[in-house]
Amino acid sequence: MALKRMHWFGIIAALVFGTVNVVYLLISKDMNLFLFLMGIVLSVLFLPFIVGIVLENRKEQQMTEMFLEFSRNLAESVSTGTPVSKSIVNMKNKNYGELSVYIEKLANQISLGIPVAQALETFADDVGSGVVSRAVALIREAETAGGEIDYILESVAKSISEVDKLKKERKAAIYSLMVQGYIIFFIFIGIMLVMQFQIIPLLGSAGSFGNFNLEQLTNLDNDSSIGGAKLNVDDLSRPFVFLLMTQGLLAGMTIGKLAEGTIKAGLKHSFIMVIAAFLISSGANLFLK
Repeated sequence: MALKRMHWFGIIAALVFGTVNVVYLLISKDMNLFLFLMGIVLSVLFLPFIVGIVLENRKEQQMTEMFLEFSRNLAESVSTGTPVSKSIVNMKNKNYGELSVYIEKLANQISLGIPVAQALETFADDVGSGVVSRAVALIREAETAGGEIDYILESVAKSISEVDKLKKERKAAIYSLMVQGYIIFFIFIGIMLVMQFQIIPLLGSAGSFGNFNLEQLTNLDNDSSIGGAKLNVDDLSRPFVFLLMTQGLLAGMTIGKLAEGTIKAGLKHSFIMVIAAFLISSGANLFLK
């Protein structure tokens, strides 16, 4: 992904806020506040990249829908006896949304005398969509081989329509599972917080975990190589935040893979869950202790 203005804005803002946060830590020595603010800094840093991925996926979906319209119009034009090259040139001024600039470039290349097959290959590379690339490959082969090209174009349009319909149906079917995934994740966070702030301190006050001396355990095993190290409540509760973040990362990618078919689409869910887990955990340590 090429760095755009919003990416640089996020990087610069994160560097500024991160520097201020480090300076404040050196002055205040408050590690809990430092971690909470660092979570906000990381949110500022990664948010533009997540927004960029979301916008890129949305743009790709819109171009796929517009390419379906373009394929239908091209099939109608070719069915009247107009050659493919002439049909593409005639359609370059029509509005195809995000796809218009690529179709105009395609038509201009054909007008300059570039072979249709080569121009279509460049068009598919510029668009960068898997669905468009496969459809363009079929159109190129049909244009090169000749025959009933209008029938091929109609079949391509129908295929794209079916693929788009199946994607929307899968996304709708998975929506309830996605909501359940978020609910389960936040319930998991609640359970971890209860364990961290209620159960472990309770056991610690009863002498089960608080200031537990590992030397007692090593004596039972007749192994004195570890002696003297101590675990307190903070030592036992610290791994919870890593457990929560790992859970959020994997759950988000799973949701994206199920709902939209790619792990990349799940990065936005992973970002939301990981940042939420970190901010809730660090915020609880800051405000509840």
